[in-house]
Amino acid sequence: MKVSKEKMAEHREKIIASAAKRFREHGFEGIGVAELMKEAGLTHGAFYGHFASKEELVELALERAMRDSTAKLEKVIAEAQGDPWQALAEFYLSLRHRKNAVTVCIFPSLGGEIARQPTGVRSAVTDGLQGILSLLGRAIRGKTEKSRRRKAIAAFASMVGGMVLARSTEDPTLSAEILEAVSEALPDIAASAPTP
Repeated sequence: MKVSKEKMAEHREKIIASAAKRFREHGFEGIGVAELMKEAGLTHGAFYGHFASKEELVELALERAMRDSTAKLEKVIAEAQGDPWQALAEFYLSLRHRKNAVTVCIFPSLGGEIARQPTGVRSAVTDGLQGILSLLGRAIRGKTEKSRRRKAIAAFASMVGGMVLARSTEDPTLSAEILEAVSEALPDIAASAPTP
């Protein structure tokens, strides 16, 4: 039975959305094409009607995840009732985000794996990261664009690193302490990160 172009596009989007979530949850090698296709309600054989390779799917899934992350961070900044960095800290460095690896950011879940991915995948992540840094740079005070960007890099690296450490320990008290410490320091990091 022939599937319409609209249905093919719908299936493709469903696969990409599922992959964006499952890669963050299980890693790139922790879930296979057959499982992703089954979750999307399709057969393993249908995969190559949508994608040339798993690498292409990884690239598209990460592009999707980065766009979603950027949109969430943008919403937090826009709705902040005061210091946007305090709002970002409360959102990103929350216990909810620590427990749910699939909701906000790819870096705490996949950062180490991304570094070992092919150029196309890393390029997609680089583009997404540039967008996040640009967004965060607009939310920081600074005399020059370059100084705001450097502050955004320092602040985002602190957020990601804090979440990686918080997820790495099995001690819930230590995990919460890490998140709290970075959350408290984040507005200062954003305000006082090194400037050129």
